[in-house]
Amino acid sequence: MSIYRQFGIEPIINAAGTLTRLGGAVMPDAVIEAMKLAAQSTVLIEELQAAGSRVLARLTQTEAGLITAGASAGLTLGAAAILAGNNVERINRLPETEGFANEFLIAIDQRNGYDHAVRAAGARLVNIGMNEKVAGSGVRGVERADYAMGLSERTAGVLYVYRDGASPTLREVVAWAHEHRLPVMVDAAAELSRRAHLHEIPSTGADLIAFSGGKAIRGPQSTGILCGKRDLIESAAMQMLDLDLDRRDWSPPTDLIDPDRWPAIPRHGIGRSLKVAKEQMVGLLVAAELFAQGIDPATRQTLDQRRARMVDLLRRKSLSATVGSDDGDEPGPILIPVDSPSQAATIVRSLRAGRPAVYARCNEARTHLALNLSCVRAEQENVLIDRVKDAYSALDSEESRE
Repeated sequence: MSIYRQFGIEPIINAAGTLTRLGGAVMPDAVIEAMKLAAQSTVLIEELQAAGSRVLARLTQTEAGLITAGASAGLTLGAAAILAGNNVERINRLPETEGFANEFLIAIDQRNGYDHAVRAAGARLVNIGMNEKVAGSGVRGVERADYAMGLSERTAGVLYVYRDGASPTLREVVAWAHEHRLPVMVDAAAELSRRAHLHEIPSTGADLIAFSGGKAIRGPQSTGILCGKRDLIESAAMQMLDLDLDRRDWSPPTDLIDPDRWPAIPRHGIGRSLKVAKEQMVGLLVAAELFAQGIDPATRQTLDQRRARMVDLLRRKSLSATVGSDDGDEPGPILIPVDSPSQAATIVRSLRAGRPAVYARCNEARTHLALNLSCVRAEQENVLIDRVKDAYSALDSEESRE
């Protein structure tokens, strides 16, 4: 019996992938076991964060790392670190930023709802460039030269939302920003479908990078990674940790926090509500180590066999299923064609309305239903196939009546 039924909630079949609203990734057994063991004893949180920093620095090839309460929390903490540094007075004032630089430059085509996490720290976002290409009024997007137009004495840093093929490239923006002694923070929350991004994105020289821990890494959903320059990671940690203690009793791990850099201990910082439990921290570290090792050949073979079996069963039910292209290192979805975007929407809604509810998405072009198996358990596969067949059959029946 599912634990969720004890609370009156019926489990779903998640064929949409590691979405936050669906609970994120299904964690490996090794991660679950590590979290169970971590829950059975206590530890100094700052020491665990320091140990985590060493692990994350090695995996990302950066100076330091911090385990955060998701990538969004990492962006808030990163922004706070850039805004305040080791200035205790500023830390105590955030999100109030009157009297010091608080603006982050961001390409206008990178604006999105998640940048609220940066503004929550007290930052003001300054749009850079124009989006003529998307607007259909020209062929140009944001260019490197556009960044200089937003530069002022109020500029504190640059926010860059990473995606492959973006222009200007992250490396170009970092080079420009560093010429002006500005730090660059990167939102790379969902950019680990290519495992190499874990160290390739930091290799651009960006000062801070935020990754999600509950998607491709398959750690606890409410975890993330903030990695980059040691002094900024130190400031982020100081604005999140429990600092309710006497200075005479304060002896933090010096490879994470250098007490000599702090003339006083800040009050609880803006990130205090973004704390991470010890169990989640251990789970994230174990998951990150497994992720960095890559999918072993036997596991990948099993995944490929599962997809092939499901495609065969769907075809036997007269559905033209195929296996889609891999997304970086992530196995591709099973694709089933639809006649139109409206038909796609009808099928998706029908799957959600049934029992058990099935959550699935369509490909970007809305030409196919896309079944992502990363969160589908083996014992759910036959039920998923039946539900998909029923949804298509119901659509055919409705169209024949019309």
